Amino acid sequence: MTEPVIAARAPIVVAVEAGKTYWWCACGKSAKQPFCDGSHKGSEFTPVKFDATESKQQWFCACKHTASPPLCDGSHKKL
Repeated sequence: MTEPVIAARAPIVVAVEAGKTYWWCACGKSAKQPFCDGSHKGSEFTPVKFDATESKQQWFCACKHTASPPLCDGSHKKL
C-alpha cells in the first residue's frame, strides 16, 4: 500500500456547520487541505465523508496517519 503524503504535522481546525457534508483528503496531495480537491485521482486513495451533526470546531488530521479518519488522534506526534 502506498503511504499518504504528510500535508502537515499538526491538525487543521475547521468550524464545521451542522447538516453539511465534508470530504476529507486521505492522500495528502490536495491543495485545499484538509479537504479533497480530486488530487487522489489515479491513486488507491479515496476521500472520507464527514457529516457534521452540529456546528462546532473539529480538528481534522493533516498528517494522514490517524487511526480515526478524518479526525486527529495525535498520530502526528509519532512521525
